[in-house]
Amino acid sequence: MDDKARLTTIIDDAGRMLKDPAGFYRDMQKTGGFLDPLIYVVVMAAGTGLIIAVLSLLGAGMTGAIAIGLGAVVVFPVFAVIGSFIAATILFLIWKLLGSNESYETGYRCVAYAAVVYPVSAVLGLVPYLGSMVGVVWGMYLMTVATSEVHRLKRKTAYIVFGVLGVLLIISNIGAERESRRMAPMQKTISEQLPGNEYKAPVEAGEAVDEFLKGFEKATGRSR
Repeated sequence: MDDKARLTTIIDDAGRMLKDPAGFYRDMQKTGGFLDPLIYVVVMAAGTGLIIAVLSLLGAGMTGAIAIGLGAVVVFPVFAVIGSFIAATILFLIWKLLGSNESYETGYRCVAYAAVVYPVSAVLGLVPYLGSMVGVVWGMYLMTVATSEVHRLKRKTAYIVFGVLGVLLIISNIGAERESRRMAPMQKTISEQLPGNEYKAPVEAGEAVDEFLKGFEKATGRSR
């Protein structure tokens, strides 16, 4: 399959996952290797990284946006790939405990195609806590559907198991996002003091850097 055909397939798969996840999982190939679902995760994560980069322009300044953008586009896919295997391993064990006879590869495919939630969660992330909560709820719903359609297990049991897991993840995510937002003013201050992040005269920029260094030295117990 050439790159154009693969990209078309990925877009079609994402569209089906958005419109009819039950039908997608019902028709999903359970085998065929890890390459296709792995590429799907990378594309979804890279697209999410681009969205984060664009949204960062709204509040991080040009220099900060470039740094965030490069980090998101390059680093996020790496973490998404690693996370997909970790999540697949955990869910594979859960499915086995519930009585599934499917292979790890099948479990990984169920997890990988759920990466369609990444871009949507990134956009909804403009509203505090909404993006992470929607991502968790949606992701757990997709795993419930996969449990029923792919692993042929009772959906009622799946709702209970993934409902509890979802609550735990939401609590964890809210705590992490609260801490991130608490640190945001400090990160913004540092970002604003970087050259090119604001339209200041050279003297004003120098004064900002000087004040930053004074504060840093004071915090570390040194005096200039």
